[in-house]
Amino acid sequence: QVQLVESGGGLVQAGGSLRLSCTASGSFFGINVMGWYRQAPGKQRDLVATITSGGSANYADSLKGRFTISRDNAKNTVYLQMNSLKPEDTAVYYCNAGGITLPNGVVFPSLNFWGQGTQVTVSS
Repeated sequence: QVQLVESGGGLVQAGGSLRLSCTASGSFFGINVMGWYRQAPGKQRDLVATITSGGSANYADSLKGRFTISRDNAKNTVYLQMNSLKPEDTAVYYCNAGGITLPNGVVFPSLNFWGQGTQVTVSS
């Protein structure tokens, strides 16, 4: 099992910045991909960005240049730096961890876990 705890959400004015953090804990040796997704009211959950343990990042096209994902493997933590925030960025942001390696070395490439979500509200 992997537990994900997010932090850093809140209320910010348009044009401002926020940094989200998500720390993974539990019985695992490694996590292949960690990432962020977001869900606005009445909409589906969409990809924001992902990053592999090797540091390869992938972004939603519409967010490139404003959002930056990073990762500290030693701390099992993924970050999302969000700049030039817009009201349409308002959503619940969820952390995801996928591709789990257990302490015994067994890999579950399709196993993934979600955090509880953190609210980001951008006022105009």
